[in-house]
Amino acid sequence: MLQNIIAGLQGIIDHAMVGHFVGYTANAAIGVSWQIILVVIVFISSVFTGMAVLVARFAGANQSDKVNRTVYQAFLTAAGCSVLLAAPAVRAEALPFLRTMFMGMFGMMMFFMLSGAFRAAGDPQTPLRLGVTMTVLTVIFNVLLIPPLGTIGAAFGTIASSTLVAIYGIWRITRPHSMIHFEPGMSLRPDWTIIRSLFRFGLPTGVQGIAMNIGGVLLLRFIGSLEQSAAAQAAYAVGYTELFSLITWTSVGLMGAAATIAGQNLGAGNADRAMEGVRVASHVGLGVAAVIGTLFLLVPQYLLAVFGMTDPTVLSLGRSLLAYLSVSGLFITVALSYTGGLQGTGDTRSPLYISVVSQVIIPLGLCTAFQATRGLQPTDIWLAIVVGHFSRASLSFMRFRQGKWRNIAVDIEPARP
Repeated sequence: MLQNIIAGLQGIIDHAMVGHFVGYTANAAIGVSWQIILVVIVFISSVFTGMAVLVARFAGANQSDKVNRTVYQAFLTAAGCSVLLAAPAVRAEALPFLRTMFMGMFGMMMFFMLSGAFRAAGDPQTPLRLGVTMTVLTVIFNVLLIPPLGTIGAAFGTIASSTLVAIYGIWRITRPHSMIHFEPGMSLRPDWTIIRSLFRFGLPTGVQGIAMNIGGVLLLRFIGSLEQSAAAQAAYAVGYTELFSLITWTSVGLMGAAATIAGQNLGAGNADRAMEGVRVASHVGLGVAAVIGTLFLLVPQYLLAVFGMTDPTVLSLGRSLLAYLSVSGLFITVALSYTGGLQGTGDTRSPLYISVVSQVIIPLGLCTAFQATRGLQPTDIWLAIVVGHFSRASLSFMRFRQGKWRNIAVDIEPARP
């Protein structure tokens, strides 16, 4: 949770600097760009969900050799995907921010892979140190680069920091004292059996992420159709993408914790403790969401002012959005906790189906209906977000309580001599 709060603060600082030095239109541009970037990142990093399923189960069963082999194969897969992604990005006629981010994807992919591996193995301190280092470096680089370069300076700062941290992280797992390490004599060849398992468990999460982010892009299209579209997009970029991340990023941390607890306990043969761990994670998330939601209701103008939001129209739309998000945060934290429980035990398909229904079909369907019947208003979009999150929380909770994940088998073949 702490790592994700710090990561969220990094994004807030970026948006605040861009808002002050460039203007709220730059906030909207970065917000839209990140929706596109996340579609690619989430799909490629789906292999890390498969990795976490295997690593947590093997760690719970005290099978360290299988943990190390799985992480190495995930490393090979992530490195290959990031190299393949960079080449077409150079040729694409894309915005400078997007093109730059795609070119520097290697560092971010390695950071996500290493963080997920250490957390799943039961070492959350190493990802925290890596995350804090990357955030500090990003802030330093952005302070130096955003004033002279504008939005592309934020891209350069993120790339530089993530690459440096990735290089250190890769060096770290070659050390024998590390909880996860590449041992001398380990086979360096791709193990297609393990790689297939990574995609078997991870691919549904990748499709889920793509569906959700495409839903986010289409939601931005509805926002763009509003009478005051630029102001609404800026309010959405700051309110939902940044301020709401104080809830979502902490909830993503809890989702990872719930996945680790559920997977390790299931690997150790204690399914009841896996269920209890996920329940506790959701309660912690509700407490955090309630505190942050209260701030959204009591001091929205001060929160928006951090990003240079002084335009009256943007302020009005931002306050309205934060009021809805104060309620939505309670639902999304429950949804993510139980999503983590499902994914950690190996049930990665159910969250896919739930997300498509709750994050794509329901909110976009509501916006389409409002637009066709009486004309779309900003509050209609805000309401659609809340209803989608409520649906996701309810469906995720019910699916996990069914307990069908107790019988999911996870294993790989023994290492060849």
